[in-house]
Amino acid sequence: MPSTSYRADGPLSLLICSTPVHGHVVPLLAVARTLVAQGHEVRFLTGARYRSAVEGTGARWVGLPREADYDDSDMDRAFPERSGRRGVDGARWDLEHIFLAPAPAQLSAIDEQLRAAPVDAVLVESLFLGGMLLLCRPAAQRPPVLNLGIVPLGLRSRDTAPFALGIPPMRGPLGTLRNRILNAVTDRLVFGELQTAAERMVSAVVGARLPTGAMNYPSLADAIVQFTVPAFEYPRRDLTVPVHFVGPVSLASASDTAEPDWWGDLEGRTVVHVTQGTVANADLEELVLPTMRALADEDLLVVASTGGRPVPSAALPANARIAPYLPYDRLFAHIDAVVTNGGYGGVHFALAQGVPVIAAGNTEDKAEVSARVAWSGAGLRLRPGRGGLPARAIRSAVRCVLDDPAFRDHAARIGAEIAVAPGPAGIESVVRGLLAARVG
Repeated sequence: MPSTSYRADGPLSLLICSTPVHGHVVPLLAVARTLVAQGHEVRFLTGARYRSAVEGTGARWVGLPREADYDDSDMDRAFPERSGRRGVDGARWDLEHIFLAPAPAQLSAIDEQLRAAPVDAVLVESLFLGGMLLLCRPAAQRPPVLNLGIVPLGLRSRDTAPFALGIPPMRGPLGTLRNRILNAVTDRLVFGELQTAAERMVSAVVGARLPTGAMNYPSLADAIVQFTVPAFEYPRRDLTVPVHFVGPVSLASASDTAEPDWWGDLEGRTVVHVTQGTVANADLEELVLPTMRALADEDLLVVASTGGRPVPSAALPANARIAPYLPYDRLFAHIDAVVTNGGYGGVHFALAQGVPVIAAGNTEDKAEVSARVAWSGAGLRLRPGRGGLPARAIRSAVRCVLDDPAFRDHAARIGAEIAVAPGPAGIESVVRGLLAARVG
């Protein structure tokens, strides 16, 4: 094991690793900020675009090698061969070229940090596949490695369908058989080429074998810190790695955003908030505007923000309100339901307030988030078709969630679990436990 600065009651030396992609880096900024506030020395390995954001947390930014860095603001420009690829083909291409190909350079960067100064633990998010290579080394030749679950838990299990399909669990022997078949088909038809490439890479770079599926590599970690609560994650009876549920990575603090001039309209009204999150909001026709139109004749108020983008110039329904930014810490006291594209952080924020959710995510990890919304009872899932979401489906789902108190009850139950969860502050005790076990 590399040298460590570990003392039972002293500050820890931690290395956080993230692919240089906004949705991966931002949750880990909250992790870094918390660990620094606890007095730990934190280095943060990621792309040059995020240097100032990392340094703003008090952590020390460490740049990825050139061959592992790219500008994620225009992925098609950074990866021209990616252009035009969609669906399963696009996902396969992204995994192999954007996430797997940089793994050897990522591992080299980790090794350089291990040589430069002691590291008590390496913290990696799931698509930083340099972590996969590191975990294929014997435990005695590396520090403890924690996987940070910033998306729904993707560990393979006989109790769950393959990750990314958005298929909820099915109980009993039939469910187990279904999962076995789906896993076999997915391994062969979806991840076959990725697995072959990953196995060759592990053999060439580490001189070892990859003992599990490439996308299941977090099962090799010393522990997983999952940023949710048990009530919002599928149970698995066959876990081989400790999973620590610590609650969401961050919740909105007091906001200094000014209230828009229509703020008084919220009083005494049924209010539905519709959001496409902070990243996938370039085209409000994906969810925000269709939801406003679908609810135009309902006796309620529909509220949205553009995430800083220009407010649409077209006329909105009379019961719709929009602003570039909203003070979320004050807004949710008025909200009765949320319509969302299924971002992990946004859904958890709503549930933390006990607000039921209608989730319409169908890409990336959002299908899995949306499936968990329905499975948990805290809301409903909408599945967009090629033509988007039908207005009647949006209207029916919103009406159902508002009229049935069971959805709010389930959301409140999850919110109660979130309220007592430590969040990123819970990482410290996990690391200390792993280090104490090694010392022992």
